[in-house]
Amino acid sequence: MSINPRNQKILESALQYHNLGFNVIPVNQDKKPLIKWESYQKQGSTKEEIQNWFSRFKDPNIALVTGEISGLLVVDTDTAASIQEVQDFLPENLVTPIQRTPHGGKHFFFKHQEGFSNRARLAPGIDIRTTGGYIVVDPSTNGNGLTWTWIEGLSLFEIEPAPLPDALLSYLQVFAFGFNKGTTEQPQPSTTSDHKYFEFGRRDEDLFHAANTMTKGGAEPNYICNVLERLIFSWGENTDRTWIDAKIKSALMRIERKDRNISEEVKQWVLTTKGHFTTTDNHNGLHLTTKQEKKAGNMALLRMVDDGILERYGEKNGCYRLIESNSDEIDFLNIEDKIVDILWPFEIQEWVKILPKNIIVVAGEANAGKTALLLSTCFMNMGKFKINYFSSEMGAMELRDRLNKFEANLVHWKENINFRERSSNFADVIKPNDVNIIDFLEITDEFYKVGGMIKQIYDKLKKGIAIIALQKNPKTDIGLGGMRSIEKARLYLSMEDGRIKIVKGKNWASSYNPNGISRKFKLVQGAKFIPTTDWQKEDPK
Repeated sequence: MSINPRNQKILESALQYHNLGFNVIPVNQDKKPLIKWESYQKQGSTKEEIQNWFSRFKDPNIALVTGEISGLLVVDTDTAASIQEVQDFLPENLVTPIQRTPHGGKHFFFKHQEGFSNRARLAPGIDIRTTGGYIVVDPSTNGNGLTWTWIEGLSLFEIEPAPLPDALLSYLQVFAFGFNKGTTEQPQPSTTSDHKYFEFGRRDEDLFHAANTMTKGGAEPNYICNVLERLIFSWGENTDRTWIDAKIKSALMRIERKDRNISEEVKQWVLTTKGHFTTTDNHNGLHLTTKQEKKAGNMALLRMVDDGILERYGEKNGCYRLIESNSDEIDFLNIEDKIVDILWPFEIQEWVKILPKNIIVVAGEANAGKTALLLSTCFMNMGKFKINYFSSEMGAMELRDRLNKFEANLVHWKENINFRERSSNFADVIKPNDVNIIDFLEITDEFYKVGGMIKQIYDKLKKGIAIIALQKNPKTDIGLGGMRSIEKARLYLSMEDGRIKIVKGKNWASSYNPNGISRKFKLVQGAKFIPTTDWQKEDPK
C-alpha cells in the first residue's frame, strides 16, 4: 500500500513513540479518535496496528494515551497566564518534556501520578491528561496546518518525564480535591504533611492563602467566594452570614492590597533596570520570598507585557526586557562636522571615511593577518586617539613578541595603547569616545547572536568607534554570523590568503564606489604589509 510523504513521517514518529513504551492511537485533525480507543486505556497498541492505522486513514495525527498505560500525566495549559502559573511552580533546575500547541499553549509532560483523574478545566486554563485521556503530540498538525512542536531539547525522544514537583502537585491538588464548582466533598487533609490546615490560630492566614492561590490562577470572584464559604462552613464554628461575609471580604482585601503594593514595586524596579532580566532577578531584587509574593510579582510582569511596557526576551521562560519607547532626537543642524581621521594600512582612508559611532568589522580566516592589521592600525595612530585594544587570545609574552616586530619600543606602546585581556561581554568595557579594538569577537555556536553583540557595542558608542575582528570560513567574504555581522558595519573588510577586500564601505571618501575592490599583499614578519597589486574591482564571475 502506497503512503504519502506526510503520513510516512507521521507513521515513523508513531513507531518511535511506540518503541519508547508509549501507547499510540490515531486521531484526526480535530483531535477526535479514528478508532474505538477505550480498550487501549488498558491494553497497548501493537506495531502492526500502528502501521495499519497510519497507512489507512487520511491525514492522521498521533495521540498518546495518558495515565498508567503510558506512565504519563500531562498538564495542558491554554493561555499565557496558565502557562506562567504552571511554570512558577517548577524548580529552575527541572528538566521535563514540553511541547507547544498550535494555538500557543504548552503541554508539560510528567510521570504518571496517582490520585488524579482526567479532567478539563481543573483550574482556569489548565487541563489534566491522565488515566482516561490522551494527548496529541508532535509532528501532528491541525486543520489550519499549525503543528504541535517539541521545545528544543525537551522532547520525549530526548528526555524522560520528570515526577510532578511537590509545589505543582500541591497546587493541582487544591483544585482536584473538592475545590471544583458543584462538588459537595470537602478537601481532605494530606496524610504526608505535618501541617494542620485551618486549625484555630491559623484560619485567617490559610483562608487568605487559598483565596490568593485561586486569584493568581485566574478564578472568577464568585467562584473564589463560593470556595471560601465552603471552607468556613467546614469549620463548624459559626454560620452567621455577616461573619462569613466579613471573613471573605478580609481575605480578598488582603490580596488586593498586597498585589497593588507589589505591582507598584515591580513597575518601579523594571523602569530602572537595564537590559534583559528574569523573574528570579526581579524576586531577588525586591526580596520577594514567599510563594504569594513571587506570584504577585509574576502577575505584575505579565500585566506590563499586556500594557506594552515589557516584552518577552529570548527562548528562556520568564525572561523579559523593557521596551525602550523613548528615542533621542538626531540634531543634524548643530552636529560637529568632523570625521574620525584614522589612518589604515593599504590607505583604506582614501576609499572610505570613518565617522563618529561607526562600527568597522575585519573578517578573516585563521592566520590571514587580522591581528597584524589591527596592531598596524594602532601603530599608525599612536598619539592621535585614545586606543583600547581588547585581546581574547594573546597572552603577555605573545603580545610582547608581536609588538617587538614594529619600529617602536615597548614603553611607547605601553604609554599610547591600553591593552586589555577580554573574551566576552565587550559592550561592558567599550569607551564611548575612544577607538576600541576587539581582537576578536569570539563565538563558537549560535552564530546568529553576532548581530546582537555588535548592536550592543554600537549602542555604547558616542563619538568613538569600534573595530571588531571576526573569524570567517574559506570561500566567503562574510564572517561568522553571516549577514547579521554586516548590518551595523560602516566599513567591512575581508581578509584571506594574501588578499584584502572592501566588502562594504558605506561612507565613500570620494565619488568612486569602493564596494567590492580588493588588493593583494604579502605580510612580512607578521607586522609589515607589502601590497603586490593596486586596488581593483573584482571580476563579478
